[in-house]
Amino acid sequence: MENIPKELSRVADRLVDLYLQSFGGKEKGRYRISEKLVRKLADRRRLYERDIRALTYLMYEKGYVFIDMDSFFVVLSANTFVNYRRVNEDSLT
Repeated sequence: MENIPKELSRVADRLVDLYLQSFGGKEKGRYRISEKLVRKLADRRRLYERDIRALTYLMYEKGYVFIDMDSFFVVLSANTFVNYRRVNEDSLT
């Protein structure tokens, strides 16, 4: 992606920091964050589709998955999916 605003890079860094931080009864790991809080981190009144795409890209580059759930976002480690079972052709028939 090109021309990603610096404030979105800082938001992605902060989202990664949150993943590694202890809160909500867990030492670290996946979490959800409201759109309102992401807007606050970005110091913006609105998040546009291009902003969400940029954050998704930046987070993936850092090894995390950023999922837009409409009213909130979910952050997971990309490694979470490594051990998922795989579908093969035989499973489809």
